[in-house]
Parts: sequence; C-alpha cells; structure tokens
Amino acid sequence: MRVISGKCKGRHLQAVPGMSTRPTTDKVKEAIFNMIGPYFSGGVGLDLFGGSGGLGIEALSRGLDLVIFVDYDAKAVKTIKKNVAACGLQDQAEIYRNDAERALKAIVKRGLCFHVIFLDPPYKEQKLPSLLSFIDAHHLLEKDGVVVAEHAAEIRLPEQIGGLYKWKQETYGITAVSIYRYTDEEKGE
Repeated sequence: MRVISGKCKGRHLQAVPGMSTRPTTDKVKEAIFNMIGPYFSGGVGLDLFGGSGGLGIEALSRGLDLVIFVDYDAKAVKTIKKNVAACGLQDQAEIYRNDAERALKAIVKRGLCFHVIFLDPPYKEQKLPSLLSFIDAHHLLEKDGVVVAEHAAEIRLPEQIGGLYKWKQETYGITAVSIYRYTDEEKGE
C-alpha cells in the first residue's frame, strides 16, 4: 500500500497486523479519488472505519485540511498513528478508538460537517444503510460533499436514503464502491 498522489505521493503505508482488516487496494483507492476529486481545495474528511488510514491519508495528500480517523480495533488505531506520522500529517489528523455509532454521536455533539466521508465497514457487518441514514438525518455532509461507501460487490445499497442519492457505483472484483451526495433539491438549487 502506498499514497498514490498529492504531497505524500509514493509514501508506503503499513497494513494493520493480522487478518482483522481488509485494506482498500491501490487500484480501488485510485478509482475512488478519480470519481470524487481527484484533488481538493481544503475541507474536512471523516474516515469512519479507518483500518490502516489509507483513504484518509490519501485525501489529506490530495488537499483536505483535516481528517478524523475512527476505528474500534486498537491495532488499527496504532497503525493509523504510525502511517499519519510517516507522512508528516499529524497536525492534520485526529485519531480516535471508538465504534462507528458512538463516534457519529460525538461528531454530532461537536457540530461537525464533512466534505468527504469514507465508510468501509467489515463486509460481514453491513451497517451502511443505517450509517447513511444517520449521516443524512444529522446533516453531517456538506451540501457539495460526498459519502464514499465501500462494500462487497454482491451488496446492493438503496438508490436513495433520505436526501442522499447514489451518484455513482462501480465494481472492482469482489469490491464495490457507492458514492452518495445530496439531491439537487436538498442542495437548494
């Protein structure tokens, strides 16, 4: 695994030890950023199932100002901290050990809103519809922001959840990526 583009291009990233996480492949990561960017002029991101931190670090490398990383696995949190430090991005990262639902509730209390939200939960625990519903209900996404949901290819996510609609979906082998944004009506256009 490596950082593909931006100011940290070429930096190698460590994987989380053991078999508890499934890192996003470089091929899928590059495809995601080609769909949503490929670069950003600031903004805040959330990497909710951080794993090794690869998606959030890539977003920082490509121009986000800050990314909040969350993972429940202590080994994953330790790996994110190492990878963020190896890329010199400590001042642009907040890293927390927490489960997704509790982290989202804490984010609501802080009044945060995100330009990009990465959701890559374990494939066997399909929580994506409920997470997307929570994000929509609590307005955690900026009006022009995107939610990137990575899931097993055989999973079909709803076309619309609240004000969020599936903008793009691509499949890469056993992995699918669904990208949600607000409808034009929700954006007030």
